Formats: sequence, structure tokens, C-alpha cells
Amino acid sequence: MNPRRRPPSPKPPTNPPQAERLQKLLAAAGLGSRRQVEAWIEAGRLSVNGRTARLGERALAADRIELDGKALTLKASGARPRVLLYHKPDGEMVTRADPEGRPTVFQRLPPIEGGKWVAVGRLDINTAGLLLLTDSGELANRLMHPRYEVEREYAVRVLGALSEENRTRLTRGVQLEDGTGRFDSLAPSGGAEGANRWYRVVLREGRNREVRRLFEAVGSKVSRLLRVRYGPVALPRDLRPGRWIELDEKSVAEIVKAAKSG
Repeated sequence: MNPRRRPPSPKPPTNPPQAERLQKLLAAAGLGSRRQVEAWIEAGRLSVNGRTARLGERALAADRIELDGKALTLKASGARPRVLLYHKPDGEMVTRADPEGRPTVFQRLPPIEGGKWVAVGRLDINTAGLLLLTDSGELANRLMHPRYEVEREYAVRVLGALSEENRTRLTRGVQLEDGTGRFDSLAPSGGAEGANRWYRVVLREGRNREVRRLFEAVGSKVSRLLRVRYGPVALPRDLRPGRWIELDEKSVAEIVKAAKSG
């Protein structure tokens, strides 16, 4: 007599995908920053499943989301973000279009299907060096947010040597118009060029022109500024200005970890 077969065990229920705020969903897909998406919503440019979106709107990646009547394509949830490392030269703007017609970093980048490159912070027109760009607005937001304290390292050429007193002030804190700023570390890096001296500085926030303003606050003028590291990613010595590389899976995993833990 054959033993009775047991009925198959029921499959455990799967958790349905959770709707997310529209600005978070689109930012994570690299379609714009959260602030930009909020501006689209306020202007009535976004719709979800045929209905004009409102602030606070939640949606799923599977929903039909349109911007100005054109359907947006969202990459699959959980997909590994892409990250580019670009060596920005002096004279380029970190903007998509400049009213004065100056060159922009986005003119040199490869096309990306179903999204766009989002710059991780900005470098002003006279600052060169490492610029990260990603197709994940959520990753960009985390890397820039002061809460996660991701380190930025710069090589700075200053006219004249810093006194010991001013070096101490710059690491303890200097009052700026938008609050106190300071470097986490500041050290000479050699390579004197006439009256100029080079320093390496590290800070954990990205306020507008903060490195230049800190030096100006102690009476020093920055004549050259180069970002050489952002979090765990350093500017390769052999990457020429105006060139980019795409980070490999290991490097992307390291920068995602930095964005989560600081």
C-alpha cells in the first residue's frame, strides 16, 4: 500500500511593493533631484495613471507616470546604480545648460537610456578635479547630505604660507556668513611654487565655495583648487582633465556603503 502523499505546502505570501513618494521614486531612478520633482508637481507637469500629481503623491514603479504628457521609464527597483568619475577641468560649468554658452560637464558624458546623470554636488567654474555622477538621484542625495558626513578632500594652492595660528583656527572653526565652518584636517603637501604653498584639506560638508571662503576668512587667497577624493573614491593620477571612467561593481558598492553609513 502506497503511503499517502502530503499536500504541497502553501507558498508563503509575498509582500506587495510599497508605494513611495513621487519625488523619492523619480530621484532614485535618476530622473531628477527631489527638489526638481517637487517643482514639477507644483507646476502640474506630472501625472500618475492619468491623474495630475499632487505634493505628497505616492506611486509604484509599475504606475504610468508622465512628465508633460510623456511617459517616464523607471529602472527596476534594486538595480545597481551606475557611477561615473569625471575629471572636471577649469572653465566648465556643472549645469545642463549655461545661459552664457560656457561649456558644461554634461556635454562630455555618455548618453544614458531611460534616465539622466545626476551630479554629486557641484564644483564651481574655477575648481577642477573629481566629480561623481550617478543615474540614482537617491544615491546622489545621500552622498551630498550633511547627515552622512561623507569626506571631501582637496588639494589647495594658497598665496603665501599659513601661520600656525591660522591653521589652528581653520581646524577649530571659523565664522562664515552661513555658520561656522572648519576643516577636519589641514596639512602642508609640499610642492612650493614661488610664493605659493600647497595644502591638503578634508571636510565633511559641501556648502557653496566653502573651501575658498574658509581660507579667505583668515586672510589667505586660494589660487588653485582641486578635489582629489570624495568618500572612498580618489581621483586617478592617469585620468586626464575632460575624461571620465565608469566605476566597477566593487567601487560602486564601496560608495553605496559610504552613502548609507557615512
